[in-house]
Amino acid sequence: MKKIVQTLLLLVFITPGFAQEKGSGPAANQFEVPVEYYTLDNGLKVILSQDKTAPTAIVAVYYNIGFRIEPKDRTGFAHLFEHMMFQGSENLGKMEFIKLVQENGGILNGSTRFDFTNYFEIVPANKLETMLWAEADRMRGLNITQENLTNQQGVVKNEVKVNVLNQPYGGFPWLDMPQYANTNWYNAHNFYGDLEDLDAATLEDVESFFNTYYSPNNAALAIVGDFDIAQAKEWIQKYFGDIPSAQLPKKPDISEPRQEKEKVFEKNDSLANKPAIAIAYHMPERNTPEYYAMGLLNQILIQGDNSLLQKKLVDELGYTSNVSGGINYLGNMFNYNGPMQIMFNFTYDDETSKEEVVAAVDEVIDQLRGGVTKEMLQNAMVKMRSQLYDDLGGMFGMGRADLLATFALFDDDPGRINELEEEFSQVTPELMNRTVSEYFRDTNRTILTVNPLLANNKTSN
Repeated sequence: MKKIVQTLLLLVFITPGFAQEKGSGPAANQFEVPVEYYTLDNGLKVILSQDKTAPTAIVAVYYNIGFRIEPKDRTGFAHLFEHMMFQGSENLGKMEFIKLVQENGGILNGSTRFDFTNYFEIVPANKLETMLWAEADRMRGLNITQENLTNQQGVVKNEVKVNVLNQPYGGFPWLDMPQYANTNWYNAHNFYGDLEDLDAATLEDVESFFNTYYSPNNAALAIVGDFDIAQAKEWIQKYFGDIPSAQLPKKPDISEPRQEKEKVFEKNDSLANKPAIAIAYHMPERNTPEYYAMGLLNQILIQGDNSLLQKKLVDELGYTSNVSGGINYLGNMFNYNGPMQIMFNFTYDDETSKEEVVAAVDEVIDQLRGGVTKEMLQNAMVKMRSQLYDDLGGMFGMGRADLLATFALFDDDPGRINELEEEFSQVTPELMNRTVSEYFRDTNRTILTVNPLLANNKTSN
């Protein structure tokens, strides 16, 4: 689902490319990402971030539509449409967009996430105008035909079968857990899509979806790399400026009630060869002090070889060889915009019972409840800072474009990218302990286990 196109004709390493350090004293170690932000008359949000460390440019277009708010009875439609965007536009025929990028020495990709669908290209800097023209061409209008729709319905259904239905641990836990942990349909439906819903999509559905959600006033355009700002602005106005905006529907209520009772589920998997478990806790609301505290608790509990879960379950007890997890399995803790869980999962040996595994996890959570020390917080800050800089420089600099675009879409403030370190630095041990008490409650968690080598069905207790 995350990757439908991936070529690699351009092998250039791009460092995070921050501007010079800010100020002096304790804040002097904090780097600043250059950000210029404005909005076109048609509502398109534009973010420019210059980086001349390599002769490349990233063009990233993010649309404010993802799995979460796709139409009811059309599950999987947001993902289906991601595929439709490569089926041709006014000046580019079917799959010619991909060919254009590849022949100009670039890489490209598209993905559908909880709250956005994105498309990006990384190309030599002198091909920036070409990519802006191409992205504007398909924003302006797609070649929506029954032939293209039928073809892509088949592609997506096959993807579901290959990646989920016929795969051991298929959909576990990233696709499964939201359906178990959440109660609101928008957060709890099958994001990949029921096959019947995919079959039921009509040409009128596609046209309506495109005309509504793929409008400039529902999108953000981020450009990162080696480019002239004034020239880029001219090109953006030339190619995107006259694309008409649309009347956007009111966003549905996606809130989740406070969970008051532990949820426990089992999933039988005839293809799995070991039992597996996933445990999820509902997150604090995004951008609150507790949200930032949870980001640091993620570092303490889950991330790295020195995490509490790794030391208990791997090093001490040997129940598993690795613990995976974090906040937002389809991205990171920053690029979503609704209810979310912090979650971890792992497989374990048949000789170990589910009860033993849960008891070991409870010991770790009890250790957290015993109090987060100043030293634990300081170590978490070091890990968080390292992870943040890795994210910003990742995928040839695409990590930076991702945060800029999502902060523009969700907060109307891509400059938040330079405030993250300060937000985390405000977290105290006292705040961490309050966050543990409220969010790492047993009554706030969902436990999902996979039983191997059994007929595939779903049960709950």
